[in-house]
Order: sequence, then structure tokens, then C-alpha cells
Amino acid sequence: MNSNDNPSFTRRAFMAASAGATAALAAPLAEAAQAPSGAPPSAVSFEVNGKPLRLQLDTRTTLLDALREHLHLTGTKKGCDQGQCGACTVLVNGERINSCLSLAVMHDGDRITTVEGLGTPSKLHPMQAAFIKHDGYQCGYCTPGQICSAVAVLSEIAAGIPSHASADLNARPLLSKAELRERMSGNICRCGAYPNIIDAMTEVAGDAA
Repeated sequence: MNSNDNPSFTRRAFMAASAGATAALAAPLAEAAQAPSGAPPSAVSFEVNGKPLRLQLDTRTTLLDALREHLHLTGTKKGCDQGQCGACTVLVNGERINSCLSLAVMHDGDRITTVEGLGTPSKLHPMQAAFIKHDGYQCGYCTPGQICSAVAVLSEIAAGIPSHASADLNARPLLSKAELRERMSGNICRCGAYPNIIDAMTEVAGDAA
């Protein structure tokens, strides 16, 4: 079509119509870009502290947030939320992990133990009792993660799993302070109770030997 076919359809009118159409298309696209992209909920079944549980969770929910916000097990602490401090350490099928770095949906069917599942105020886990006896804490914020990690460390040594401090990777790891310090290096205590933590772990390891 040209201006001779439709004299009333001028170049100016064409530009105005094009601009209007572009704006009409851009508006819903802009709204879609600004709207939060919600992830569909997913069913997750796992065992927490001996109890079978089933949750409907956003697939982006970390295991840490599932424990704290959905199950109200607030013993597990959110420290750095980047896997650097170890305050969120829990046991999954007997092995320690940083729960802030793991999605809850990854643990369908797993067995999860938090500090609440290790012992009770009336019947403490030996590691909990040793931390109290040796003053292995001050402010206490890192303590749940420290205790869960300490329990796992002794299991690792008993299973013969070497660490960077092990002189011979083919030999059974020694229960030394250097070995314990290396294995606990992922759990930060800002109060500096490290010597007392090692003393607590050494006592529990000696009692279990």
C-alpha cells in the first residue's frame, strides 16, 4: 500500500500506530519480567530425628530453611548461609553436611539428625555432656554445628577415613589433636573455644575406645 491508494494513511499516522502497538506489546512483557517466578511445590519425604515426615516445599528451599522454618528445629543455626562457618551442620545418613548448601528436595528418603535428635536435656548425648564439662562453648551459637560435626568426626576416624592431617593415607588415622583440629576446621568458633572442643572430643573418643 502507498499513500496514493489511501491518501488518509500518512507516514505520520503509520508511525503513531506502530508506536502504539509496540507499547501495547511491551507492557505485559515488562510486567512478566518484574513478577517473581514462583517454583512449584514438591513433596519431600524424609526421616528427621527418627520421625518420618512429608512436606510440600518450594523446590528452592534449602535443607536448613526446611528444618528451621517448616519444622521449627531451630537448634541448627544459620550463620554465614554460604557453607563457610559450619553452624548449620547436620547429619544425613550419618554423614555431616552444611545444610545451607543443600536443597531439601535432594534428601527425599534420607535420614536426617539435628542437634535436637542427638540427645535430650534429661539424657544428653555423650558429646553434648562433654562440651558442657569442658566448656566447649561460650556464646553457644556455633555449638549445635560443632557438636554434630564432632560426632561425625569420631565416626570418620573409626571408619578409617583419612584427612589432610593423616601422614599415611593407607594407615588407620590416629586419634591426635592435630587430626581432630584438621577435621573440625570447617566449624568456626568466633569465641575461640577450640582447645576445649578438642578436649571434649578426646574424652568422648577415649570413652568409646
